[in-house]
Amino acid sequence: MITRLLNAASMLALTLSGICAAAQQTPPPVYLDRNAPIEERVEDALSRMTLDEKIAVVHAQSKFSSPGVPRLGIPELWCTDGPHGIRPEVLWDEWEQAGWTNDSCTAFPALTALAATWNRDMAALYGRSIGEEARYRRKDVLLGPGVNIYRTPLAGRNFEYMGEDPYLAGEMAVPYIRGVQQQGVAACVKHYALNNEETHRHTIDVDLDDRALYEIYLPAFRAAVERGGAWSVMGSYNLYRGQHGCHNKRLINDILKGEWAFDGAVISDWGGTHSTREAAQNGLDIEYGTWTDGLTEGAGDAYDRYFLAEPYRQAILSGELSERDLDDKVRRVLRLMFRTSMNMDKPFGSLCSQEHTAAARRIGGEGIVLLRNEGGVLPLDQSKCRRVAVIGENAVKMMTVGGGSSSLKVRHECSPLEGIEARAARAGVEVVYARGYVGDVTGSYNGVETGQDLSDQRSEQELIAEAVEAARSADAVIFVGGLNKSDHQDSEGADRLSLDLPYAQNRVIEALAEVSDRLAVVLVSGNAVAMPWIDSVPAVVEAWYLGSEAGNALADVLFGDVTPSGKLPFTFPVRLEDCPAHAGGEAFPHDGKTYYAESIFVGYRGYERAGVPVLFPFGHGLSYTTFDYSDVRIDRRRIKEGETLTVSVDVTNTGSRAASEVVQLYIADPSSSLPRPQKELKGFEKVALQPGERATVTFTVDSSALSYYDDRRGEWVAEKGEFEVLVGASSADIRGRAKFSLK
Repeated sequence: MITRLLNAASMLALTLSGICAAAQQTPPPVYLDRNAPIEERVEDALSRMTLDEKIAVVHAQSKFSSPGVPRLGIPELWCTDGPHGIRPEVLWDEWEQAGWTNDSCTAFPALTALAATWNRDMAALYGRSIGEEARYRRKDVLLGPGVNIYRTPLAGRNFEYMGEDPYLAGEMAVPYIRGVQQQGVAACVKHYALNNEETHRHTIDVDLDDRALYEIYLPAFRAAVERGGAWSVMGSYNLYRGQHGCHNKRLINDILKGEWAFDGAVISDWGGTHSTREAAQNGLDIEYGTWTDGLTEGAGDAYDRYFLAEPYRQAILSGELSERDLDDKVRRVLRLMFRTSMNMDKPFGSLCSQEHTAAARRIGGEGIVLLRNEGGVLPLDQSKCRRVAVIGENAVKMMTVGGGSSSLKVRHECSPLEGIEARAARAGVEVVYARGYVGDVTGSYNGVETGQDLSDQRSEQELIAEAVEAARSADAVIFVGGLNKSDHQDSEGADRLSLDLPYAQNRVIEALAEVSDRLAVVLVSGNAVAMPWIDSVPAVVEAWYLGSEAGNALADVLFGDVTPSGKLPFTFPVRLEDCPAHAGGEAFPHDGKTYYAESIFVGYRGYERAGVPVLFPFGHGLSYTTFDYSDVRIDRRRIKEGETLTVSVDVTNTGSRAASEVVQLYIADPSSSLPRPQKELKGFEKVALQPGERATVTFTVDSSALSYYDDRRGEWVAEKGEFEVLVGASSADIRGRAKFSLK
């Protein structure tokens, strides 16, 4: 027994001695300090990961999360839908609600409303506020903003985007992104690229010339990456030249990661991945949502069957695909994680705070656009207007539930009627309400219920009769209509079927106009609509989807507490066939392929080229005061490439109210060797002025503002010759001009 114990002790001593010797020869691994540069930490983590661990981080593990590397202390990555608020929690594998009681949010105005502010400070406030809500909910990636171009007024997701002009969309996206990412939450700019329809969004193959691609559809994404510093980008469902947007070699490898040097991660749209080989080789970094309805359409090991999961692993082991491409993906995912989920310096977030409520109301008030105001119907004169009739379903219908992935569960939503009633009560003004029309009475989406019972069995004639009776006895009439978040209106998954207002609203408006000359039509929408009644309605307001504080923001403008300063981010056509995308026929073809025949002539560029009249032009928006523009001047008449030109204009508030004006700068190139628009937006500034106050607004113009994309040479070109700067209050309201030349 003693001998055996001695032998065991001897063996233990030898073993310990060997371990110590090995330890002296090979020092234990040392993890880099968290203050080390991110790139060093990325390479350190990558060097420690096994093939299985690398594969794990490039595809989802649940509906909205992808795994980390527990062995190395690398946490999961959690995404959340935006871009107007933080989506409620859903079940692990399904879209239905998880049943939490603490996942309500603040709903901010839709991005069309943000774009309509034409105010970079509002975009920064928006990004910071929504970023704080995402941070509080422990989300790492906010799926927004959306910057796809408004090509046609029928596109169902236009309300999630920032209009028809690439310069405006880019300028508004940059501060939004910076505001979000200051909270340690990644913005995920979407949908890259050419996502301009819902009708055939999974199968449509988009083709267009390179001038249109580079001049119209890519600049906002480029600004988001190069100036906004976006940490992630989401691919689109549609195809471009035969390849899906989520793994499109030209869009992702050549342009995004090549020309723009994007160092972040490309995330698939949910269900947007279709091929292991293309996803592996064409730049997709994280695959989400394959089998978008959860495991009900897959299998018990569905996540392991994703294109970038076990099939990818087997292709690497067999030598069919290279691990080098996988390493690039993992580097990008790790870089995203170090910026978000592993960022130890993130600020604290906040949810549904008073500050966020105030931000939503302020942004909404600045985004509301006064389209028409004959006879001074607005603001409501509280000394004369003692009884107001509010008509229309949209005055009471919740608009934060529905519309697709941007649907929200809000802490509260102030309806237009509630906002008007609250403000009227303070002024001693009586408010009466009549339904006017019945639209979509449902109120649920993915398990979120509005709790509203909007059912109404009365006939159209009965509803109109009630509305007319209310209008007859009122000093002013506010009709609140427009679109909603139902299919074939403003909603993901389906495009509009017509430019017209739905639910016989035109008949209601016409009947109201016959009995009241103090009628204001308020449109709640994210798209342009036809207005056959425009000549008989003295006041028209575009109110957008304004989120939690919709009613209060609207009441602020209607009663004059806020002077409207919003400007349209897209054109309102008279007829659908006037729209450049529809002029050549059907905008949403059924043969699986579409060519953008209008090329660069999108929006106001196309309407001006065709010489067709429009209902309301791009950049249009009235005020309760007036502004005078004078003395447009430039600091030099000739510049060389690489030099800048300063343009100045004096703007005076000639009315009796303090207000803000959006001063717009356009550039014209009449002598170009290639066809160019009559003018293009290249600058804007929003200036606040007291009554009688004058300010000088200054713009800087460089050669990039003069350039077009020469698809023959594959580069941007600024041709020598004469140019003209045009300064005005809209694309159709030019107040001053000056000429100069580029040598």
